[in-house]
Amino acid sequence: MSTEPVVLHGPDIGAGGGGLYDRLRCEHGPVIPVLLEGDVPAWLVIGYRELQDVLTRPDTFARDSRRWNAWDRVPPDWPLMPLVMPMPTVLNAEGDEHRRRAGAIAEALAAIDQHELRTVTTRFADRLIDGFCAAGSADLRAAYSSRLPALVLAWAYGLEEEHGGALATVMTTMLDGGPDSMAAQGTLLAEMTALVAARRAAPGPDVVSHLIGHREEFTDEELIPELIVLLGGGHQPTGEWIGNALRLMLTDDRFGASLSGSRLSVSEALNEVLWEDTPTQIYAGRFAAHDVDLGGRRVRTGDLILLGLAGANRDPALHRAPGGHQANRSHLSFSHGDHRCPHSAREMAEIIAVTAVEVLLDRLPDLELSVPAGELRWRPSPWMRGVTGLPVVFSSAPPLHLPPL
Repeated sequence: MSTEPVVLHGPDIGAGGGGLYDRLRCEHGPVIPVLLEGDVPAWLVIGYRELQDVLTRPDTFARDSRRWNAWDRVPPDWPLMPLVMPMPTVLNAEGDEHRRRAGAIAEALAAIDQHELRTVTTRFADRLIDGFCAAGSADLRAAYSSRLPALVLAWAYGLEEEHGGALATVMTTMLDGGPDSMAAQGTLLAEMTALVAARRAAPGPDVVSHLIGHREEFTDEELIPELIVLLGGGHQPTGEWIGNALRLMLTDDRFGASLSGSRLSVSEALNEVLWEDTPTQIYAGRFAAHDVDLGGRRVRTGDLILLGLAGANRDPALHRAPGGHQANRSHLSFSHGDHRCPHSAREMAEIIAVTAVEVLLDRLPDLELSVPAGELRWRPSPWMRGVTGLPVVFSSAPPLHLPPL
């Protein structure tokens, strides 16, 4: 088992996909020493059993990033700062405070009527398709999958439709951890500050107003970063989920009939993506509350632990055959334990993703790639997995000319 740290950044690290984790597992085992940008050390956990251990022992593997022992090595403009910055949100909270925040968020999201959510998602999907259906070709990532979740989330926040596209760009910039990530976070803080002020003055039937009126009586300082967390957790992962499922259905013969008939369903394609190409590949993180042995490694107090969700899903200890897990939902793509994605958020993401794919295939049933499958390229980020583009051709179709919502 190698003790040499793996450099977890650079232009090629995100393109390796499952093969990268298979190689790392053979060379390093289930827990891997890694170096982030600026040679900041961390541990990447890709063993399924080891990751479940981390996720279900909050007293040992804590969430509050103020515990990190490497803050003295991180400059203020560190590109990954938005992923670890101590902020008063459900992501950093522990114990009773986490339960307080998580409960309020779950209630606010559960208050969204699922039938209305599906109707709104369908309408936005049709509006986006109207923008390119007459052309006979499109990049589905740029024109569709990366935009639809932001439009739906903007609606859930009670924002006007034009805010959706702008939010999509800013959130992607922040979550990609590049040189502009901190500026993007500042833009979101300003947007959410204005939104909270507007909702306090004039509440509506939206998620923000629900949180403002919650019995826990959250302050603006508590609400504003929480709204950013919800946007970040709902937009980019859902967009990449849609894009990765479309890539799978357009490149895998097992799903070919689904484009016009349905031999394997859309839901099955989406579930397979969560196993093989989950959008959230690595998630930061946990911080050791005390010295502990994990997967044969000695983790020291305050060490940063990265959740290798994609690697754990590929752990051969699960005894899976590729493509043989359509009904199996024991993947860790939505995390696990106290800090897992709330059930209401998972339901919302699945409604958006299923509706997105079904509406697209209904409107453009003869979709096919306009380039060989081997020419599709994965984005370079090790944190999120998605293709850089998804160019397709199809028979031109007239737009529906739907009115605004």
